[in-house]
Amino acid sequence: MADRVTVIGWDGSPPTDAARAALGAASLVAGAAHHLDLPEVPPGAERIRLGSVGLAARRIARHRGSAVVLADGDPGFFGVVRTLRAPEHGLEVEVLPAVSSVAAAFARAGMPWDDAQVVVAHERNLRRAVNVCRAHPKVAVLTSPGAGPAELALLLRDVHRTFVICEELGGRQERVTVLTSDKVADHVWRDPNVTLVIGGGIGSGAGAVPAAAGTAGAPGAPGAPGQGAAGQPAAGGWLAGHDAGYPPALRGWSLAPAEYAAAPDEGEAPQLRAVQLARLGPRQGDLVWDIGSGSGAAAVEAARFGAAVIAVDRDPDACARAAAAARRFGVLLQTVHGTAPGVLNDLPEPDVVRVGGGGAAVVAECAARRPERIVAHARTRDAAEEVVRALSDAGYAVECSLLQSVDLDPDAPADAGQGTGWRERERTVVFLIAGSRGS
Repeated sequence: MADRVTVIGWDGSPPTDAARAALGAASLVAGAAHHLDLPEVPPGAERIRLGSVGLAARRIARHRGSAVVLADGDPGFFGVVRTLRAPEHGLEVEVLPAVSSVAAAFARAGMPWDDAQVVVAHERNLRRAVNVCRAHPKVAVLTSPGAGPAELALLLRDVHRTFVICEELGGRQERVTVLTSDKVADHVWRDPNVTLVIGGGIGSGAGAVPAAAGTAGAPGAPGAPGQGAAGQPAAGGWLAGHDAGYPPALRGWSLAPAEYAAAPDEGEAPQLRAVQLARLGPRQGDLVWDIGSGSGAAAVEAARFGAAVIAVDRDPDACARAAAAARRFGVLLQTVHGTAPGVLNDLPEPDVVRVGGGGAAVVAECAARRPERIVAHARTRDAAEEVVRALSDAGYAVECSLLQSVDLDPDAPADAGQGTGWRERERTVVFLIAGSRGS
């Protein structure tokens, strides 16, 4: 095992005295090509060009002497420290961090970032990174070859965002470019880079991005990101990854329809909605389709879990209600006006789907897209059996339940000789059908 392992972060600044001392004593130095070219690297030291950090860690574990690992930015933040400290390598490391690339990118943009989401994008998980950009107004994306700014912008499709693309931060060829998302795919970008994806018009911390030639980035109007009520500056937050208004004042889930400024529509009883969301399990990185979104209650509550949401309805007024509910609850979602199943053809692939309207035909079309879970409801047994059949034929494991909920008024006046009233306000009886497929 190496006698000493020092991990040094590099951000383009001259090395600190501690970093120089560690490098001067090193008999093995690992890093990217531009790290190994630094004049402080001893000429007699063994040099390992980092490709697989795991392979480098195994080589360092066998080394006898002092080893140094050079990495960009803060190596403890989505960096090499996690791999080096993995139990299978048995390495104890000293870390000398530099400014992280995410902190540097937001500094170049002149923006705070305590409210930002940070994701790492690879080809294998690019869709999930894009879904985070759909669901949140401020995201830093650590890119990789094949999962860069152009790919992000193409997968966002018609969801408008502003990109701040930071290439070679701290290097001699550093470049910071600000573009609207529809222009990003027209350019070639150096890999890897840090891309800030900003916009969506909610929250208190998205902020205005710096303007560049031929790009957008002007400060917003009162109520836009970066401002509180009546255009007043927003107060600071307290929890990383959330804006200053988190958590919202309204507590709870499966809220009453009145909280969404809408009368209850078919299938939107809070009790049914609670079970539907429990079966779907929306989470960060997911894309949820809510087909027949009605008031937008289910769509908004899925978005409150951190998922990206597309709310689909054939009624333009319903789409407007869903958008208004999203603004009220401070979440991002996309509304699509159209009739399912036809309108679904152009939508990006979902992870989970709620079918609030359209019956078995829509369920079958959704199942063809292979989401992990689908929930639907039916008022009659015949309709429920059709939905069950559509899911079973598509290879889904199906659960079917008959749910009954009765909304009672405990303050209702009692009938003569009957004690307290407990009068029934509304009764809902519905079949809940949930389908799940194996991974």
